Amino acid sequence: MQIRPGDTYDPRVIALLDHHVTTARAQTAPGSAHALDLSGLRAPEIAFWTGWDGEALVATGALKMLSAGHGEVKSMHTVQTARRRGFAGQMLGHIVAAARARGLARLSLETGSSDYFKPACALYRAHGFVDCAPFEGYVEDPNSLFLTLELSGR
Repeated sequence: MQIRPGDTYDPRVIALLDHHVTTARAQTAPGSAHALDLSGLRAPEIAFWTGWDGEALVATGALKMLSAGHGEVKSMHTVQTARRRGFAGQMLGHIVAAARARGLARLSLETGSSDYFKPACALYRAHGFVDCAPFEGYVEDPNSLFLTLELSGR
């Protein structure tokens, strides 16, 4: 997979992000969905990437800067037909590497707690993320899981 800066004006990217947000929100209780829409991904504190298998868009991922030492994984999505091929792990590895390159000490994320999100949780845990308390404005929510990865010393 080739990872490159995401173009939030590319119709293919827009369609994939629309699918991601719509699907994630459909699987999440009202008030518990935190997926970023296009305007959120265009914010200056967001670095956004797309993953390509040849000419096919297969994945997205983003890094949101929360502070000088803390970032958040956002907008992780792999198209259904490209799952189980390692693309999500590659994108997550890219985000972790970008966080380290920016000197971050910690990388966190919020994801859903329902069965729909179990594969994502397994991916994050396989990459060293562990449970944590809500961070940066999130609150305890039975529909959310909060995970973090300490980057310092790695």
